[in-house]
Amino acid sequence: MCGIAGWFSPHKQDRDEHNLQAMAKSLYHRGPDGNGFFTDAEEGIYMAHTRLSIIDLQTGQQPIQDKRSKNILTANGEFYDYKRIRGQLVTEGFHFQTKSDSEIALKLYDKLGLDFMQHLRGEFAFALFDTEQKELLLVRDRFGIRPLFYKVQGDSVYYASEVKALAAHGNVAIELDRKALLHQMVQVMVPGTTPFAGVHAVKPGHFLRIRKTPGGLDIKQEMYWDADFPLDKEHICSEDVAIQGVRDKLIEAIGLRLEADVPVACYLSGGIDSCSILGLASAIQQSPIKAFTISFSDDKFDESHIAKEMAEKTAASQDILKLSGNELYGENYEKAIWHSERTFYNTLGVAKMLMSKHVTENSYKVVITGEGSDEIFGGYAAFKKDMFLYDESYRDSEHAASVLKKNQIFSGSILAEENISHPAFEELMGFTPSWIQPWMMTLQQVKPLLSKEYLEELGDYDPFTEIAASFDTEKLKGRHPLDKVQYTWMKTMLEGQILNWGGDRVDMANSLESRPAFLDHHLVEFAMQLAPLLRVKNGVEKWVLREAMKHILPTVLYKREKFAFMAPPAYRDPIKQKNLYLLLDKYVSPDAVKKLGMLDGERYQDFYKGFGKEEVMAENTRSDVIMNHLLGLHALQERFTS
Repeated sequence: MCGIAGWFSPHKQDRDEHNLQAMAKSLYHRGPDGNGFFTDAEEGIYMAHTRLSIIDLQTGQQPIQDKRSKNILTANGEFYDYKRIRGQLVTEGFHFQTKSDSEIALKLYDKLGLDFMQHLRGEFAFALFDTEQKELLLVRDRFGIRPLFYKVQGDSVYYASEVKALAAHGNVAIELDRKALLHQMVQVMVPGTTPFAGVHAVKPGHFLRIRKTPGGLDIKQEMYWDADFPLDKEHICSEDVAIQGVRDKLIEAIGLRLEADVPVACYLSGGIDSCSILGLASAIQQSPIKAFTISFSDDKFDESHIAKEMAEKTAASQDILKLSGNELYGENYEKAIWHSERTFYNTLGVAKMLMSKHVTENSYKVVITGEGSDEIFGGYAAFKKDMFLYDESYRDSEHAASVLKKNQIFSGSILAEENISHPAFEELMGFTPSWIQPWMMTLQQVKPLLSKEYLEELGDYDPFTEIAASFDTEKLKGRHPLDKVQYTWMKTMLEGQILNWGGDRVDMANSLESRPAFLDHHLVEFAMQLAPLLRVKNGVEKWVLREAMKHILPTVLYKREKFAFMAPPAYRDPIKQKNLYLLLDKYVSPDAVKKLGMLDGERYQDFYKGFGKEEVMAENTRSDVIMNHLLGLHALQERFTS
């Protein structure tokens, strides 16, 4: 795990190497163990790397320049199964300069050209400069586990693991994007966009090709992988094949992610996903596994008692970090916003950032995590609700209503308290997925707070129409309803939320590499082939995973319905609410509101005074969501654009 940054300015517009040093310095948290630079002013290529040493502690410094091809690589993340690939390449006459996993990318590119990406397995974002073709490649892993951003300015392309590194370059202007403000308020971004004007994310499963031409730069973003569900009725339906396949591929994925030259720990919540990982990692690893758990002071949101049972079952050494309302706002919240570089609706990201700090203070650099399981096995309550509504085997609105009743504590955030629809999604999918409905209701509550000027600036812009238009219709056509909702979630919320302020950004804030084993693409590609009724069977979400892990999980967890891992909203805790108000007074002041120009000042003040006083819990939860987003936007404005 590392940080990368640099730029390609082949027409020699930008030659200031001091900016490269500044970009690397801003990424110190991603790579505190060393840094390296490559510059070629004649070609206009400038590459920086900050290193977190995990594999090949002695000779794995970057950038790596291949002795034969002269191509240069800076990589962030891990390439798994690299030892087998190295062995194979050596038999074909390739020679390696290091013992690191990263070097296989250079050799595979040399051998296969652009097809090399199909052979890379893991979590990665990297820059590769082809010295012969005078071409820069920016490549991101299939799910967007590792971040990678770029901005085109004149005849130069600037790139970095984080936007703050772009901002550290003296010539790169950073300001908030006006339409993206609205997307931040409703949680869901258009894939490839960011909160910042002109700053783009390399899309998951894509790469950027940047070439010098006489007329300027030729920049193309191309896809090398996408989630591809079978047509309806063409899935694997055998229970035995499904269960054994999930076991085999998950064991392999976890085994690969235990590979490191430093100790590897596990995150452990009270859910099936992290408990499955701990159970298998404990069996595979020769030494005891260290398990780290978050405990919340609000009992309704705390699952640490189940995590404790799992730790005891596997003889893992468990470390429980107890968090209250005092820790989740204040400086910790500000730091989480700075590292996430986007807003978040719940302080779970703050809690996870505090956990990553605790883990590194205990001398660990790597953890295996459970993110991705809900995405591939249909684990979210919204997914199950849509199964009850739209799968021909169910068609049970009563059971759909029961999903909301059982998850009432999350009503207003991850579930809408009533069914609403959007014409763009109705046309695209035949229905409006339940996962996006709470954010549509959030927009309804946000609009009255917006200033007249901002509304005029937006015109008829509809964020949900733009989101719907971003999906590949060919990947939705003829698919089962569950496959449709999983696909649309994976293309938006997985990268923008789960893997951002719930993953890499808050883990790497404290130099901790997180490895989500369920997002091994071999496992994902198998899971996508499984019949929907094996993912959600008889109303039981993640049925196939439960059966595959039946002998590993505690009985209480095997039988338990999924409970979303989330921090308690501020309105439930007087201490937390007080700390929220202190931050709002600091960042969402009348002057700051005027500067951003998004809110009507008087209406915001009325909203502020009425916070947490609604009679309906869902409305209080939604108000909490809005307050977090408003706070985050104004904090981004001050930290990045002042």
